[in-house]
Amino acid sequence: MAACAPPSRPSARAVAGHVIAGRASLAGFTLLETLLVLALMAAAALLAAMAFTGGLEGIKLRSESKEIAAQLRYTRARAIATGEPQRFRIDPRGHRWEAAGDHRGRIDPALAVSFTGARQAQARAGEGAILFFPDGGATGGRVTLTAERAAWSVDVAWLTGEVRVSRETIGAAQ
Repeated sequence: MAACAPPSRPSARAVAGHVIAGRASLAGFTLLETLLVLALMAAAALLAAMAFTGGLEGIKLRSESKEIAAQLRYTRARAIATGEPQRFRIDPRGHRWEAAGDHRGRIDPALAVSFTGARQAQARAGEGAILFFPDGGATGGRVTLTAERAAWSVDVAWLTGEVRVSRETIGAAQ
């Protein structure tokens, strides 16, 4: 019987060469490939978001509506804090608004603006106004912004002065 010799240990150089060669044969992704896939996913997510929100017009519409709602809420809070009535004015033809405390702003001309409210609160012809009282109540009203087939309405409850924003679809089957 022949004696079995113990297996010889490979040298460090042989092990290092094997590891390097093994790395080259492993399947994987490079950093560039990973970044490219992430960029494509981000672009697809952006396109999907634009499709669901109505594109850039939808984003403008929502943003402008939320700004008007915030200014209406500010005007109400100012009326409560000062104990004096405060007026929010809107000029639909001029695409401008004016809130309490000399807050002023413009509405994107690409959007259609309409106002429904109490005539008694109106400061000038052609403008709309909502008057907020120290108890939190208001004369009430609605500002509607429209772009293509979508609209956002900002409603102010006359009794409580609560401000709500809601989305509407124009021309939808009911």
